[in-house]
Parts: sequence; C-alpha cells; structure tokens
Amino acid sequence: MPMRQTVERFVDLVEAGQGVAALDEFYAENASMQENQSAPRIGKLALLAHETAAQASVTNMTARCIRPFLIEGDTVVLRWTFGYVDSRGHPVQFEELAYQRWVGERIREEQFFYDPAQFKPRA
Repeated sequence: MPMRQTVERFVDLVEAGQGVAALDEFYAENASMQENQSAPRIGKLALLAHETAAQASVTNMTARCIRPFLIEGDTVVLRWTFGYVDSRGHPVQFEELAYQRWVGERIREEQFFYDPAQFKPRA
C-alpha cells in the first residue's frame, strides 16, 4: 500500500511537467499501462518510450490532479485534467481517471478511463 506522501510526490512531479521522471521514479519495472479497453503496454521501458514520444508530439502540456485522490489499500484513483497544443496547432483539453494498483511504493498496473471524443478538434 502506498503512503499518501508517495502519491503526493508522484502527483507533484506530473503537475510540474515531469511526467517521464514520475514514470521512471514511481513505476515498477514490470508495470503495465492501459488506455480504456485497449491492450496494455507492458514493461517500464515501453512505458517510458511511449510517454517520451507522446510528450514530444505536443507543446504546452499542463496537468492538474483534481483532489481529493482516493487510496484504498493498494488501489489509487486519480482524476486528471490535461491541456496541450497538438501537432496541428489545435488546443486540446481532456479529463481522465487513472485507476492504479500499487505494490508497495511502486505502480504495478494503471488503466486510464476517458472519452476519446475529447481529442476531436473543436469547430
């Protein structure tokens, strides 16, 4: 079960624009990450490569955790809002829930829940 202070440090890094560093510090080597019902990405190296590429494809990324976040045993649920400018110059705002299973002080599994319609350009 993660300590609340550990989850706070994780959130602080993401909110500071250090998502890759947060992933490197807080995810287990054999961690998995899943978008909605898609197949999960598995292994910290794969997660780092995906996150690095995703962040390189956008500009002005912002992240904010809407508190409170929930901790129940090894399960953590975070509500996030993100903003960025995509590669075509369109601003994007989206919200998601991150459902995490921690083993000790590391994230072992994470699944994101969000509406993909949020990523469509607005007229």
